[in-house]
Amino acid sequence: MYRDLELYIDGAWRGAANGATRDVTDPATEERLGTIADASDADIDAALAAAKAGFAIWRSVGTWERARLIRRVAELVRERVDAIAVQMSLETGKPLAEAKGEVNAAADQFEWYAEETKRIYGQIIESRTPDSRMAVIHQPVGVVAAFSAWNFPALLPARKISAALGAGCSIIIKPAGEAPGSCAALVAACHDAGIPRGAVNFLTGNSDRIARRLIASPIVRKVSLTGSVPVGKQVLHLAADGVKKVSMELGGHGPVVVFDDVDAEKVAEVCATTKFRNCGQVCISPTRFYVHESKYEAFAGRFAEMAKALKVGRGMDEGVQMGPLANRRGLETIQELVADARQRGAEVLAGGNVPANTNRGYFFEPTVLGRVPDDARIMQEEPFGPVAPLTSFRSYDEVMERANSLPFGLAGYVFSNDLRTATRAYEDLEVGMVGVNEMLLATAEAPFGGVKESGMGREGGAFGIHDYLETKYVKMKLEERVRGA
Repeated sequence: MYRDLELYIDGAWRGAANGATRDVTDPATEERLGTIADASDADIDAALAAAKAGFAIWRSVGTWERARLIRRVAELVRERVDAIAVQMSLETGKPLAEAKGEVNAAADQFEWYAEETKRIYGQIIESRTPDSRMAVIHQPVGVVAAFSAWNFPALLPARKISAALGAGCSIIIKPAGEAPGSCAALVAACHDAGIPRGAVNFLTGNSDRIARRLIASPIVRKVSLTGSVPVGKQVLHLAADGVKKVSMELGGHGPVVVFDDVDAEKVAEVCATTKFRNCGQVCISPTRFYVHESKYEAFAGRFAEMAKALKVGRGMDEGVQMGPLANRRGLETIQELVADARQRGAEVLAGGNVPANTNRGYFFEPTVLGRVPDDARIMQEEPFGPVAPLTSFRSYDEVMERANSLPFGLAGYVFSNDLRTATRAYEDLEVGMVGVNEMLLATAEAPFGGVKESGMGREGGAFGIHDYLETKYVKMKLEERVRGA
């Protein structure tokens, strides 16, 4: 069911030059699934050379032909959805239904950018004088070094690969070592679709060493990262030396504001369903719940009921609704955050422990914490796991100040049936994305990204392709005409 993975460089799969490999582990069993190639410096340099040559080829391909090839990638991914989903579930532990949904969402990215490649519009500027012309054109930035996270191992690299290809760039993609198989499947689809050699390259191994070597190379002109805020800051420092174009989708700590004019139990059902998706390991996961004091008890009670009813287990098993965390460090961090909240007076309304029937795997119960004080670590640090901290508020100004108090600004959520309140709230939240009475934000046709320390640039939507383009202004003087000629 799981195959060992090689590097993909210059249109061919191959092992690391020195034969080195790393293990991939099943988070539900802690058993070895297989291996990935551990790229050496020679492999990294080969990928850079291939991407440089591939860029020269790919950028010269006509836009309609580029669109046709990228669309073919989408078709192949959809044809292979079952096999890719199984591999993803084994690597991440997420339920198979969630994995299938993610693979289809990855295919949507390729379909979207197949169309956007034909819509890279320039601009004609009216000149001040009749003997000159002014225009703005957009050209591909060049070779892209892209790094994606393990929580959405197909969707995240798909956003980067599809947009880069749509813009006419070549790309070197480095997936997370915990879950590289889905990204490898996307690269295989690119190969089978006929994307020219060198346009897409795939490296696995030591993330820090690969990132440093790629970003330091003058061949790379654009860096794209989905990762944590600390890693994002390190990459920014590296990119600054070469003044590279950068886009980053970093961590968040999504506030949810539930006002007093809603059905609290129905809102709790929506919030609980979203909170525990992918075991809470979602960058835009709702992670701080501010509920109006008049609705708090009803909301908290229903949220806890929903959490207790979830079936936890191995993602491949029938009926499982929530799998394990992706790795041991994630489990240990969640345990520390819950312990700290308890010490500070938070109430445990549901969960709070490793499941009693579990003796292996990185499982943690769907957990709801009530009356969590703002100084608890879980209210300050992103809880990348299945824990929902709840608190209450009294006034609009109070809750907005608390919701905006952190340096993060990826996504936020508002629940209100009053148009005035909802509009004020989505305008006042300091985030890049807001859901109003809605929590499923990510879609190929909309821009995805944050503000403040949650990143810069956007992925997806009509804006996403511009992060892979450079703007060029042209002014042309016309030859002077000789009268009577």
